[in-house]
Amino acid sequence: MNWIFLIIAGLFEVAFAFCLGKAKESSGNETFYWYLGFLVCLGISMSLLVKATQTIPIGTGYAVWTGIGAVGTVLVGIFIFKEPTTFWRLFFISTLIASIVGLKVVS
Repeated sequence: MNWIFLIIAGLFEVAFAFCLGKAKESSGNETFYWYLGFLVCLGISMSLLVKATQTIPIGTGYAVWTGIGAVGTVLVGIFIFKEPTTFWRLFFISTLIASIVGLKVVS
């Protein structure tokens, strides 16, 4: 069950990065709401990370959490914020995904 909490925590990490990106693009009161969304997602993500690492080793849990966040944030950047997609960017994201799966397999 804690692996599910960890995955959800990683998805909320992606969500708080998304909120930061949207806050950068917005102005006025809309910026405030995106920053509020950032804080809510941050709180949920950290709470779930703490819960997950009660049984998952902290080194593994933190690496998987940041890996999910990194991969998800790059994908959000590509698909939503229209960031460039290059061979090397996709290659290294693929190696990161393989590393996350490898940590799950050996833990």
